Amino acid sequence: MTLSFPSAGFDDAVAAVCHGSATEAGMRALNELLRSDSGARDEYLMRVELHTRLASEPDLFAQPAESVAGVGMPGLSLGDRGRISPLKPAPPRRKRTLGRALALAACFAVLATGVWGLWLRRLATRNGATSSAVAMLTRAVDARWGQSAQPLRVGSALEPGRLRLESGLAQVVFYSGARVVMEGPTELQLVSQTEAVCPAGRLLAEVPTPARGFRLKTAQINVVDRGTSFGIDATRGQTEVHVFKGEVEFFAGTAAKQSLGEGRAAVVLGSAPPRLMAASTAAFASMFELQTRSLAAEAIRYDQWRVTSARLNQDPSLVVHLDLENLSDSDWTLRNAAEKNRSVPDATIVGCQRAEGRWREKQALEFPSVNDRVRLAVPGDFQALTLSAWVCVKGLDRQFNSLFMCDGFEPGTIHWLIRNDGVLGLTVIGPAPGKFQILASSPVLTVDKLGMWLHLAVVLDGKARQAVQYVNGFPLSHHTLKLGPPFRLGSAELGNWNARSGPNPAPSLIRNLSGSLDEFELFSRALSGAEVHKLYSEGKPESDM
Repeated sequence: MTLSFPSAGFDDAVAAVCHGSATEAGMRALNELLRSDSGARDEYLMRVELHTRLASEPDLFAQPAESVAGVGMPGLSLGDRGRISPLKPAPPRRKRTLGRALALAACFAVLATGVWGLWLRRLATRNGATSSAVAMLTRAVDARWGQSAQPLRVGSALEPGRLRLESGLAQVVFYSGARVVMEGPTELQLVSQTEAVCPAGRLLAEVPTPARGFRLKTAQINVVDRGTSFGIDATRGQTEVHVFKGEVEFFAGTAAKQSLGEGRAAVVLGSAPPRLMAASTAAFASMFELQTRSLAAEAIRYDQWRVTSARLNQDPSLVVHLDLENLSDSDWTLRNAAEKNRSVPDATIVGCQRAEGRWREKQALEFPSVNDRVRLAVPGDFQALTLSAWVCVKGLDRQFNSLFMCDGFEPGTIHWLIRNDGVLGLTVIGPAPGKFQILASSPVLTVDKLGMWLHLAVVLDGKARQAVQYVNGFPLSHHTLKLGPPFRLGSAELGNWNARSGPNPAPSLIRNLSGSLDEFELFSRALSGAEVHKLYSEGKPESDM
């Protein structure tokens, strides 16, 4: 593999270095070119520096409200860079010669170690993500959790600890494969992937062959599963165990191990010997019906969203509403459902795959390829903006993962994205060349939130000079806008970025979103915090309890 400069291959190789996707062959070819071509070296160093300044430095994002950077924008030609005036008087010729020699030596040192080091560091950062979770919440019907528990949503990863279900039904699937359905009020303490404790409550456990040996304890007994379906009804002084399929072993106090077969049940009261009886499926009927009730609850919730969505479409400030309803495999346009504002034509699907949305009946678009995107054009100037999206992020594969990004770097445009460290980032491009503001939240997309439907929103209030980012209806970060309106969106993309647009093409940086988009809204005003929370609560997959 060989590279030349200037060329599209060189552009792609530098972009791959910046974003940690370079191959070993690509690194060797780039290294050889940089050693032999001084123009390529200058361009390479400029691009890496620019990339670092724009979004890679932690300090740049750590104080976003105070940062209005004044570095050159992407796309400046070499001739333009040559006309930038030095900040200090030029040094004497002898010093300049010495300085150039030292700079050249430093450049070769960077090429010998820095480029390869950068590549290896990028590879290293892909490893090391850890999680102590042992199970996940997979279904819930009318579930109301105890105040001591963290708010739980379907899809939440569960770490060892105590759950308190006050009412309703919920299903917990352990990583070993065992499934436990809880009916409130029930307490369940997660110990490991293969063990749990139920101090009090009612639950139904289904243990497939890979999870054989799963243990469930109460105050009176210790049940060891042998590939079964069984129920537990426990109070502080008594435990009933009912076997519906297969066989379990249980220990009661200091008594010897006993086996309990299909269709049989045992009652243990205090320290008394177990009393045997017939198993009762009727006593656990509601838990056997969880799947049916869950599907019915999802259908009701989906219908509720459709009603509120139709009402939302009448809002005069709603410029774009992509609800992703009624898609077929042959569709390549997305209907803009905003009824009162027809300035934005339908959006265009480029690539993408159809996927399941927040509900089984709801559709979504997935962006598995670096080519996938949704194109739209938003004309006009805006004094305020609100962007809202339901997304399911599968992984933060890129250094920058696009949500909504305007083409290029035109004045007044915005770039809304997720960094690979889970930070929500917003870049506002100023009216003059070299002026932009980067606003960043604290890390929010943690490992346990990957694969879950999240509502993300950002509000730009030009009059108040304020920007607020939201996750699931709650404000995550507040920023002072140093660069005010008008905001101009123009040609833009969801789930990707067209970096080569504009009069000064920039390198084609890969920023596709690894995940799915279920809904997108754009308002021409600054929504209040209560309005953003309403968007979330009316659109969340489960009903509020």
